Amino acid sequence: MANTAQARKRARQSEKRRKHNTALTSELRSAIKKVKKAVAAGDKAGAAAALRASTGVVDRIADKRIIHKNKAARHKSRLAAQIKALA
Repeated sequence: MANTAQARKRARQSEKRRKHNTALTSELRSAIKKVKKAVAAGDKAGAAAALRASTGVVDRIADKRIIHKNKAARHKSRLAAQIKALA
């Protein structure tokens, strides 16, 4: 357990930040799953619309450094490739 006031405050801040980051990560996963679900259903138009919506979510979370920008680019690229393969 934290012994000093500073350590107690840092523990509180870390817990608050962890919860916020977890919520953002969950939002990211949900956005990606929404696109994958549309791809699995074979709905190209719906998948493209879901990709446009999820791209903003992925970029926003990468800007906050919850995930690395290269990981964000990789997710967007793979989802776009899956949609393109639906033709």
